Amino acid sequence: MTDSQKPNAVADDVVVSIEYTLTVDGNIVDASEENEPLEYLQGYQNIIPGLEKEMVGMQIGESREVTVLPKDGYGEMDPNALIEVPRSEFPKDFEIKPGLELQLQNQDNELLNAVIVDVTPKTVKLDLNHPLAGKELLFRVTVVGLREPTEEEMSHGHVHGVDFDEEDFDDDDLFDEDDEDEDEDEDEE
Repeated sequence: MTDSQKPNAVADDVVVSIEYTLTVDGNIVDASEENEPLEYLQGYQNIIPGLEKEMVGMQIGESREVTVLPKDGYGEMDPNALIEVPRSEFPKDFEIKPGLELQLQNQDNELLNAVIVDVTPKTVKLDLNHPLAGKELLFRVTVVGLREPTEEEMSHGHVHGVDFDEEDFDDDDLFDEDDEDEDEDEDEE
């Protein structure tokens, strides 16, 4: 692909590489500087909606501060996501205390993240809300690369990257079994 054919701005169906810092309540909670830049496929809900919307039109080297309200981020706090379970559902030797993060499995075998918010002799109150639900998110983003997606990335709706290897991922549900063959000749910016 020649330089004139490469995407020059963030738009749907473009792989975008960004460096970012996420600040919540004045505290940095995530940043790309500890890892590689984040790559995502624009227009496929690979990132939160409020940030994806604000990325449209940005060019390589452009930086922006984006404030994302809860409704366009991780949602509002859902009072129905606070549940009480009998204390007897936990092993007797398990130390239950507020603030402890757990992973639970529901009746459909889906994994759910929960935080213990209260403990009584008979019940344990769990919060199933996302930890950033109800929070205003401040992103500082810089576009560091734009490229056309591979046919496989388009068909799957997410970025694989040049070094993609399904075995490197913990969440097998994100990828189909046919994701293992990746085009090694894809140029990376």
